[in-house]
Amino acid sequence: MINSAAFQGKKAAYFTLGCKLNFSETSTFGKMLQEMGVTTAGKEEQADLCLINTCSVTEVADHKCRQAIHRMVRNHPHAFVVVTGCYAQLEAEEVSQIPGVDLVLGSDEKASLIQFLADAWSEEARDRGHEGTGHGRVFRKEKTKDIQSFAPSCSRGNRTRYFLKVQDGCNYFCTYCTIPYARGFSRNPTIESLVRQAEEAVREGGKEIVLTGVNIGDFGRTTGERFIDLVKALDLVEGVARYRISSLEPDLLDDELIAYCAESRAFMPHFHIPLQSGSDAVLRLMHRRYDKALFAHKIELIKAMMPDAFIGVDVMVGTRGEKPEYFEECFDFLKALPVTQLHVFPYSERPGTAALNIPYVVSAQDKKLRSKRLLALSDEKTEAFYSSYIGREAEVLFEKAARGRAMHGFTRNYIRVELPPAEGNNALDNQLVMVRLGEMNHDKTALKVERII
Repeated sequence: MINSAAFQGKKAAYFTLGCKLNFSETSTFGKMLQEMGVTTAGKEEQADLCLINTCSVTEVADHKCRQAIHRMVRNHPHAFVVVTGCYAQLEAEEVSQIPGVDLVLGSDEKASLIQFLADAWSEEARDRGHEGTGHGRVFRKEKTKDIQSFAPSCSRGNRTRYFLKVQDGCNYFCTYCTIPYARGFSRNPTIESLVRQAEEAVREGGKEIVLTGVNIGDFGRTTGERFIDLVKALDLVEGVARYRISSLEPDLLDDELIAYCAESRAFMPHFHIPLQSGSDAVLRLMHRRYDKALFAHKIELIKAMMPDAFIGVDVMVGTRGEKPEYFEECFDFLKALPVTQLHVFPYSERPGTAALNIPYVVSAQDKKLRSKRLLALSDEKTEAFYSSYIGREAEVLFEKAARGRAMHGFTRNYIRVELPPAEGNNALDNQLVMVRLGEMNHDKTALKVERII
């Protein structure tokens, strides 16, 4: 039994880097601490606890993590500083040496955050290390196979949408990626427990839930269940108006699942599918588990069954082995596909990955040029998709806006909309509202809308 007395009256500051899964987990940590009596520090307030949830998907991400830690320590010089997440798992000793860091929790240990804090705060004397000689205490599993815990998470944070963590870890050792080393092998809770969390979100007022994880199509390795069975069970939860699936590997996106979503009550016509490269030669170098033909089949099937579907695609540029002709092949492949948006990531060298054994290296300048071309293609596709809906009516779930600012929200097929500021608009927060879609806004990030009364 944890004594909550040590938590009472304390204030916490949070900082999250990386994916939706990280944001969901941080929100859950905040909720757990709130239940122990910890409140969130205001912008001008000093925190007693700083929690930094880190990412390590690229070298740039590592740099941003270090910057964030230094900034939190500087802004809250008397706080107890905890660092967790992927960067903390992969570079624990490096993180522990940052002055001001008190505690480093690996991917397995973060599930026991409250216990670690209770233990730390119960110690009357400890070396805080805020004089430039800090050495934070490290708790982490050294080997990937030993990372086995699953920290449940279904939280809203500052957003309207809830994020339900359905899976963690990955068994796909792609040559460029460190995620299996940072988060361990694929694992998941039961469908029954996830349904209960969705029901709890409804009781809290949630209308939209995003299913998150590292490789969520791999759901079931722990429990012997199937991802489509999870989808069907969640679809039956009364009160949830919308579900979105954050990302699905092409080889795990079953035709059966696509067909079910096309007829589903609450799963939206919105898919996010990582491609990484439109060249079979590069896909083989990456050790991806599909080829262009399979990917194209999935896109064509989605569009045949759900013509209005929004399809986002991850694509990596400049990976080792991506010769100019392979990039051109990728560009042409993506240009011909009826996808909506590209999420473009320049390849980043990660220590210990198999990609470092591939001899052909793309220059930084070429990476930049290739990224620019794909981003321009993405803008072209997204604008064309948005423009094709101008004049139509649509149902939008609105999100709270700052006073005097335009409200934003999303249609069922993930078109972002903008409602001009008006008295009483905030009453629309977390409400499903019928609108008429108008022209693009000034920066072409949304369609202007007017309410249909």
